[in-house]
Amino acid sequence: MSQGVNAPNQFELFMLMPGEKRVEIKEDTRIPNTVIVVLNKEDHTLGNMIRHAVLNQPSVLFAGYKVPHPLEPRTLVRIQTDGSKTPIQALRDACQALVASLNTLQHTWSDEVRLIRSTGAPGGGMVGVQGGGGMQGGPNGMGGQGGVGGGYGGQGADAMFGQSYADI
Repeated sequence: MSQGVNAPNQFELFMLMPGEKRVEIKEDTRIPNTVIVVLNKEDHTLGNMIRHAVLNQPSVLFAGYKVPHPLEPRTLVRIQTDGSKTPIQALRDACQALVASLNTLQHTWSDEVRLIRSTGAPGGGMVGVQGGGGMQGGPNGMGGQGGVGGGYGGQGADAMFGQSYADI
């Protein structure tokens, strides 16, 4: 597969170069209690996750992110607080909550894969975490019947994602 003329080397999209920092925090002097967090070698995935987690903090007035250019592997996250907490503290708290949430997701996923393997039931029993439905059906493709395995033709987690989870 050839790269376009303007396309960067794939390696440069995720590997930090010598002297390059993964995260840089800059104060926004135009708006009080505001910082701009620069996430180098990151894209919409992490930017949106951080934005969402920061917005769950009660002291946050605004959080948004943007990727300045699709060929530039950099994400900017702007955070403004009401002053009861610094934007950096709100970011720390949000990241701790995000890590806890991802750990819960990992443990839930591992438990479901083990359950599928131990019962031999194709499709397993995973339904939405807060009850009612999994990943298809319902409005906007959310909720509905089935579950992660059952909602995809009862193929189970391994077949659904096309990979093996033997190490779990």
